[in-house]
Amino acid sequence: MQREQWLDQRRKGIGGSDISAIMGVNPWKTPFQLWLDKTGQSAGTPMNEKMYFGTLMEDVVAREFTKRTNIKVRRKNKILKHKQHSWMLANVDRIVSGADVKEGLECKTASEYVKEEWAGDSVPISYIMQCQWYMAVTGYDAWWIAVLIGGNNFVYKKLHRDEKMIAEMIEKAEHFWRFNVLEGNSPGVGAGDADVIKDFYPQADEGTSIDLDAAAEDLLKKLELINLQIKELETVKEDFENKIKFQLGANESGQAGRYSVSWKNFSS
Repeated sequence: MQREQWLDQRRKGIGGSDISAIMGVNPWKTPFQLWLDKTGQSAGTPMNEKMYFGTLMEDVVAREFTKRTNIKVRRKNKILKHKQHSWMLANVDRIVSGADVKEGLECKTASEYVKEEWAGDSVPISYIMQCQWYMAVTGYDAWWIAVLIGGNNFVYKKLHRDEKMIAEMIEKAEHFWRFNVLEGNSPGVGAGDADVIKDFYPQADEGTSIDLDAAAEDLLKKLELINLQIKELETVKEDFENKIKFQLGANESGQAGRYSVSWKNFSS
C-alpha cells in the first residue's frame, strides 16, 4: 500500500503504535491527538527524518538480530486483525520463522540521549505496550525487541506475554474506540496538547469575551493553588541550593553519600 492508503487503513482500528497514547504513556502523542487522527480531523503525523530513517534501518536491525541470535525472521506485509475484535490491529515488523514458534520482532532505532531507558532489562513503557498489543492481536507468547542506539550500540531483549497488562489495554482501547471514535466523543485536551490548541485557535478575536462554565472556575481555583505551591517550592529549592553552594565554597564539586554535585564556572 501507499502511505496514504496505509494511514487510511490504520484509522479503522487501534494499532500497536496507538495503544500507549490511549494509556497516557506516549511521549509523542496524546489521547486527544490520537482521537483527531482516528476521526479524520487531522492528517496524522507527517513523515519526518526520524521516521524515514527508522523505517530505512528496520531491515538492518532485523538482519543484525538474526546474525546475533541465529533466530530467523520474516516479513508480514499485512495489517493483522484480532479474531474476535476486528478493531484490534497490528502492523508488525517481523515474525519469527518456525511452525511451532509464536514470537515476533519489533525493530527500533534510538538516540544516544535515551540510552539509559534501555539499560539492563529496561525497555521504554510505550514500546512494552506496543509489543504486548501485538501479542494480544496475534495470540503469540513472546515478542523480541531490537534497537540500534546512537548508530553504534545494538541491544535486543525478549518480552513475555503479560495477561494483566493486555486485559487492561483492551478494556481502555475498546472504550476509546467505541465511545470516543465511533460515537464521536472527544477525550478532551490535556498536558501535551498546547501546540494542537494553537493550531485550532492561532489568534484571539480582539475585544471578545465569554462566560466560562463551573468546571473552568474549579480548574482556575486549582491552578491558583498550584501556582502558589510552585512559588513556595521554588523558594525552598533556592534555600537548599544556596546551603549546598555555601558548603562547596570555592570547590567545583562535592560528594554526599550516593549524591554528586557540581558548581562550575560558566562564561558567556
